Amino acid sequence: MQRVFKSLTGHTRPATWHWSLLLALLFSGCAALPNEVARPVSTALASPSGTALGQAVAARARAAGTRNDSGFALVSSVELAFTSRMTLIKAAQKTLDLQYYAVHFDDSTERLFEALKEAANRGVRVRILLDDFNTAGKNAQVLKLAFEKNIELRLFNPLPSSRASPFFRIISSLSDIDRLQRRMHNKIFVADNVVAITGGRNLGDTYFGQSEGTNFVDLDVLAEGRIAQDLSRSFDQYWNNPLAYPVQSLMTAKEIEAMKPKASNVQQAGAAIDLDAPAGSVATSTATKVVNGGDPSGSSINATTTTRTVTLPGGLTTTIPALPDVIDLRQLPWTWAPSVMLVDKPSKIAMDADSVEESQDTVVDGLLSLMSQAQKDLLIVSAYFVPGQQMMKQFADLRQRGVRVRVLTNSLASNDAPAAHAGYARYRQALIAMGIEIYEMRTEQAGSVSAFGSAAGSTGGSSGASRASLHAKAVVIDSKLLVIGSMNLDLRSKLQNSEVAIVIRSAKLSAEATRLIEPGLARGAYRVELEGGQLVWRAPQGSGLKDTRTEPDASLGLRLMVDLIAPFAPDEML
Repeated sequence: MQRVFKSLTGHTRPATWHWSLLLALLFSGCAALPNEVARPVSTALASPSGTALGQAVAARARAAGTRNDSGFALVSSVELAFTSRMTLIKAAQKTLDLQYYAVHFDDSTERLFEALKEAANRGVRVRILLDDFNTAGKNAQVLKLAFEKNIELRLFNPLPSSRASPFFRIISSLSDIDRLQRRMHNKIFVADNVVAITGGRNLGDTYFGQSEGTNFVDLDVLAEGRIAQDLSRSFDQYWNNPLAYPVQSLMTAKEIEAMKPKASNVQQAGAAIDLDAPAGSVATSTATKVVNGGDPSGSSINATTTTRTVTLPGGLTTTIPALPDVIDLRQLPWTWAPSVMLVDKPSKIAMDADSVEESQDTVVDGLLSLMSQAQKDLLIVSAYFVPGQQMMKQFADLRQRGVRVRVLTNSLASNDAPAAHAGYARYRQALIAMGIEIYEMRTEQAGSVSAFGSAAGSTGGSSGASRASLHAKAVVIDSKLLVIGSMNLDLRSKLQNSEVAIVIRSAKLSAEATRLIEPGLARGAYRVELEGGQLVWRAPQGSGLKDTRTEPDASLGLRLMVDLIAPFAPDEML
């Protein structure tokens, strides 16, 4: 529940249960979803082989001389995360399908939106499926895309309440707490049904290293061939589900426009307000250079990059590094390997937690089954880590068999959902006692957070630094099996949210992922240990910091708030 509050309001201070219920009584309305909604059925591109992307994928497969039908490239840097998506938009000839939990309305997504509109204008069919949780306040402007030519936008499991204010929207939805809690957490991006991107990353400045505040450290994977078509079939199941509502059935373009934030404090012509910046700041976007990229078919694309200068209160300025538009996908280190998709059924969102546990094998169930087969080593990255009793028993069994288990998760200071930390903290001491190696990400990072594991380069304090928050979800099993997806290892992912993941059997990709993660363990995270029955946080190597017996970098108020939450919030709600 508290994580829900943080996600919608942007505040880290969660509402307590009794105040939440009181506010629900005051603000709950009688709004309802429409009963009769036209949902024209559509499906993924039937024959992608005739597209430039399809031909490029076939050529890569032939060059690799492989019998495997799917190729993969890890996406660890924010530059590749952004440019790979832009490249696919520009290269698509027939279809683009996007499925996300959250899409922010800011500078980076504005560039993506313009590219999507250009693709639609040249005849590409664009389908966008969003969970409805984050489409309030300024992010409601994302819904304007529904009224563009050749673009369809549907909202999954919408909340029948006002979008003008994220805070009061969630308050007015508390009377239907079950609907509020169950969210579509999948992240899928597919071009021409032949090249896809999936993983932990949503869309927005904070996911692409463009925020002057907190940036998420994340991990995606580019996937091509048969596995992309599997992801498309999953998309179609959600797109054609009765819980998917076309935006036009819920609101008009005029209503969306009326919620547009008012621009203010523009100091110069052509300046664009950064809606994520602190009050009083101005961000400008300036073309700085032209780069030559290439689409997968080999044709040259000219693209501009931008530099964003942000003026902070007090007159200080900071510049956000530029993101180029496109890359040449042929230059990426593609690995062809056996793979399988794990995905939750859309019906999971319509069920209560007890029904899910009794009737469905979920993505998290599949992941736990794979983890239970580990023989030597298990490396886990999970932004939110609330094991629950079943997972604790599994960890105990793994340790009894001598399996090394390492877990990287957020520290209290780096966690964007402190209530989730409360759930994790319940199990932390027991995990360490059974021999699980626990690492918590250090929040203060020198410079910008540009890649997974960038914490390895951190040496300084917080002055002028970018704050990092772990958002990746990945597991490496016995150095040969890699799982990347949208799921966290918590009961929310198991029982409440729908999730998607790809399992890849590849020693090469597993080693690459491990090389990305391990420097973050050694130099970008605190190692949490037990000493004399008490927790101690070992400072990262080379950080110049000292070991501590209290949650590092977290204020006393934050620590007290988590202690207050912990006894009352059930694991599955965190």
